[in-house]
Formats: sequence, structure tokens, C-alpha cells
Amino acid sequence: MTEIVRAALVQQRWTGDKESMTEAAVRYVEQAASAGAGVVCLQELFYGPYFCQVQDTDYYSYTEQIPDGPTTRLLCETAKNHGIVIIAPMYEQEQPGVYYNTAAVIDADGRYLGKHRKNHIPQVKGFWEKFYFRPGNGGYPVFDTAVGRIGVYICYERHFPEGWRALGLAGARIVFNPSATSRGLSAYLWHLEQRAAAVANEYFVGTINRIGTETLGDNDFYGQSYFADPRGQYVGEIASEDEEELLVRDLDMGALTEVRDLWQFYRDRRPETYESLVQP
Repeated sequence: MTEIVRAALVQQRWTGDKESMTEAAVRYVEQAASAGAGVVCLQELFYGPYFCQVQDTDYYSYTEQIPDGPTTRLLCETAKNHGIVIIAPMYEQEQPGVYYNTAAVIDADGRYLGKHRKNHIPQVKGFWEKFYFRPGNGGYPVFDTAVGRIGVYICYERHFPEGWRALGLAGARIVFNPSATSRGLSAYLWHLEQRAAAVANEYFVGTINRIGTETLGDNDFYGQSYFADPRGQYVGEIASEDEEELLVRDLDMGALTEVRDLWQFYRDRRPETYESLVQP
């Protein structure tokens, strides 16, 4: 029989405080589990505003340790209670003054599996991320979960093809791309890059965006979260551009074999010719 993975994405609007954002996210996770989803991914920096619109040390207070912080512990309990894999993007404190943009991965039995720290950090107007985050130092991990091998690639990273490929080479079947993307500079790429990455690397991509204009700036986050299959096609409809939404879709893992047998991108790679790509 064909293996179907039911997967979910959550796009939210900033409520004004961390507690209510976290409570709402937990409710969405519970709803995803009730709908039969085996895995759910939250949006980038899910429990806060996108504070990178400004440069203000007050927002360092949003950091938590991972996995020993309260939000990771809460989500481990939630995952266990509902039997669902959770990808939770948060603001991580490794030690005082050393912070990362990080996604924790929690298995369906509540076990913390590990984390991906965002490697590519932008520093442009409205996205002052180097003020807040140190570049990741954990590479491109892939996690063995109850729904198979999954990877995470955070927001701005989607502009860099190398990480997408690293996740595919490590065996990812689904890669989640939690984001905070606003209208303007890269809006036209939203429906292009992740679908192209799904094709080039022959896996499913689930990409998440928040919605609304927050009080910190004029970034208009336009939602439109979606799943793309390894042929680059949308899996069902995309999410709303202005409403909160839980997007649940069935991903047919049989498509991975079909596409890889047809296109053979991994067979036909020539890594011995790529050495210059990794020179500084």
C-alpha cells in the first residue's frame, strides 16, 4: 500500500504577548492531531512577534534554552499526549549573549530529537537578524521521526540551494521551511523557490508564513503557507493570505520513489566537479 503522511502547517497572527501565542499554537497542534496529522510545523519564532524589524535589546528576553526551557518542555508533553511530531521554531539561548534562531524537533512520543539552528542570517531593512542571532553551528541535520526522516530549513535559508541539497542527501522525505516573509523584496519568490527546491531535491516541502502587520514595523506578512510535492505541484490549496489557518494535507510518499526513478538527480550528481563551490 502507498504510504500517506498527513502533515500540518500553522500560520498565526501576533496576538501581543508570548503566553497567548503559545496557548494558541498548542490548540492548533491539538487540532492537527485530532484531524489525523502525524506531524505539524509552527511558524518562525512562533511565540513572539517578528522583532527583527527593529534592533532592540529588550527582545533578547524572548530567548529560552532548548531543550531545557519551558516551551520545549510544554511541547514535548503536548506531542506525547497527542501522538504527533512537532517542529517548533524558537529563539534559543545557548548561554548569556549567545543566541540562535532555532527549530526544535520533538517526536510523537514526546522525545526531544534535536534542533536546527538557522545558518544563513540576513541583515537588511526590516530583517535585522544579525543583531539577534549567531549563525548556526550544527549543519543540516535530518531527524528520524514517527513519520520518517524530516529536515528543517528556516526562512532566509531558502535562498541558498546548498542546504536544500544537504538535507536531501541525508535522506529527508519532508523538509519544513518556517518563515516570516513580508510583501515586497522577495514576495514573488514565495511560490517559486520552495517548489523548485522540492523538484531539484525530490522531496516534499512544507513552507509556513505568518500573517498581518505587527506594531514593530510595516512588514506585511502575507501567509499563503503551502505544501509542494516533488514534482513542484501544490498539495491541495494554499493557505489564506490574511487569516490564521491550520493547513492539513496528505503527502503520498510513493511519489518520492516515482520521481527519483524517473529523474535520477541523485545518481547523476557529479560532486567531484563541485569543489570550487565551497571555497571561501
